[in-house]
Amino acid sequence: MPEATILTSMFFGFLLGIKHALDADHIVAVTTIVSRSRNFHRAALVGLSWGIGHTLTLFAVGFGVLVFKLAIPDKMALSMEFVVGVILVILGVPLIRQLVAGRDHVHWHQHGDRYHLHSHSHNETPDHGHQHIRRPLLIGMVHGLAGSGMLTVLALNTMSSVAQGLFFLLLFGAGSILGMLLFSGLISLPFRLTAGLSLRLNLWVQGVAGIISIAFGLFIMWQTGFIGGLFTA
Repeated sequence: MPEATILTSMFFGFLLGIKHALDADHIVAVTTIVSRSRNFHRAALVGLSWGIGHTLTLFAVGFGVLVFKLAIPDKMALSMEFVVGVILVILGVPLIRQLVAGRDHVHWHQHGDRYHLHSHSHNETPDHGHQHIRRPLLIGMVHGLAGSGMLTVLALNTMSSVAQGLFFLLLFGAGSILGMLLFSGLISLPFRLTAGLSLRLNLWVQGVAGIISIAFGLFIMWQTGFIGGLFTA
């Protein structure tokens, strides 16, 4: 293969990685995680962790495909895609629960012989100072086994050599890491802005993110399980 063609293919792999980071399920998953962050750098760290986890899995599976000629069963790919849907539902539930807990409600309170109405909520402001990176890392690893990431691994069989295929994977991973690092920081902006304006508005924005995550997760589970054939003959 001419050198110019190889360079073009590698550059295309990098761009493809950036585009891959913007897949809907990736954006939804990372949005639910960064929704509680009020720090741009911490949100970007979430995206970086997701990208590293995603790349680790893709590279490991790709290495097996290229070097050991492993075949990826269709059921396995569908199963991992279904797991992604389950994860999206799990990520969305706490945001909905937080919104419900933050609703003001009224109680009768007694002080001596006097009774009065007291309005309050049970919401606790989330601690934004302890955003761990383990969760996005693990979620990124699961995403690396599902969807278009797996299709990228299968496309490695078209490469002219093992070294070229592995280098393509590295550039693809670098693109996905960079793409998610940048976009996770941008995704956090609405949550940071609303947190500075109103806790109530911020809770509603997080709640909407939770609803979208749950709805999209259920859609993936239904599409993969029944349309894709995971649960059918």
